[in-house]
Amino acid sequence: MKVYISKYRDHWISPYTILEKVFFWREIDYDEPKIDKWADRLSPLCVGVKNLLNLIHPRIVYVKIDQFDVWDMDTTLAHIILPMLKQLNKVKHGAPIVYDEDVPEELKSTSAPPKEDVWDVDTNHFKRWDWVMNEMIWAFEYKLKDTDLDDIDIWEANLVRAKNGFRLFGKYYEALWD
Repeated sequence: MKVYISKYRDHWISPYTILEKVFFWREIDYDEPKIDKWADRLSPLCVGVKNLLNLIHPRIVYVKIDQFDVWDMDTTLAHIILPMLKQLNKVKHGAPIVYDEDVPEELKSTSAPPKEDVWDVDTNHFKRWDWVMNEMIWAFEYKLKDTDLDDIDIWEANLVRAKNGFRLFGKYYEALWD
């Protein structure tokens, strides 16, 4: 297996950025009709420049899979997913909605003190995501570790926990971003 993925390309130049440079001597008001009119005029140019730069310098995504890479694909992917989950857990800047059915009783939204406003998140919101992330990481670590089958009860309990971590990985797959 060979994988090469370049950094994300960000070729967008906002029309407001251009206008800030043009009107460098003053702070621009984005609600000002004159500024808004010029931003509308510059917008197609900005889109054109972005598309041209994306064509000239696209993001590179190269993946080559060999036949033997799929023999034990779950383990192969675990070697890739685990470090990515650990990195995301280290640098995450937010948390998605995690449903109460996926977390222990003490982390459920019903266990948190009442919110002041409807739009607020409860005090367990970020704790729920931390718990889900830790369960996913634990599951992939368990997948990569040599398991001792001497104690069948511990092995079965670990298997149940790992399956739950993989289920959470699938359920919250689209929330895995920073």
